[in-house]
Amino acid sequence: MAANGDATGTESAIEETSAYTTQHPTSSQTHVPSAAKWLGALGAIPFVSLAVADYFLEGPFQEQVSFALAAYGAVILSFLGGIRWGLAIAGFGTTQSDSASFRRLTFSVTPSLIGWGALFLPKSPGLWLLAVAFVWLLVFDSQASRKAEAPAWYPRLRWPLTVVVVASLMLGALA
Repeated sequence: MAANGDATGTESAIEETSAYTTQHPTSSQTHVPSAAKWLGALGAIPFVSLAVADYFLEGPFQEQVSFALAAYGAVILSFLGGIRWGLAIAGFGTTQSDSASFRRLTFSVTPSLIGWGALFLPKSPGLWLLAVAFVWLLVFDSQASRKAEAPAWYPRLRWPLTVVVVASLMLGALA
């Protein structure tokens, strides 16, 4: 019987610690990991280089570069949706009901569908749709972080990267 009492006490202490860190994130929870910073920055390079090339090229090369920019945007948007899927199935954040889990999983596939759909649109509307989708997803990711459904540092990584991505997509749309 004492073993059960100890296990319950341990579980209670873990829950209290978890609740405290959710409400009061530690420095390691708010600090963006270096690997995420570097890999995120490297992932932004194709956006910038393709947008600049799209702006200065003409003819068939510009068409290929425009499609490459849209395709890369769709892939990265899908990747961000995959992050949301991973957080949902890992149970990141508080325990959730089946309906909350279904909502989070459903929302996580939406970026892939938007990205895929953008590839069927003409160049400019497709790139604008991607830009809007990146902003929309950033807003939802920031909210998820505030609700402890994503790491506390995640918006600090996403904001500057999203600014670069959206600026690149807009430049490509205007080219």
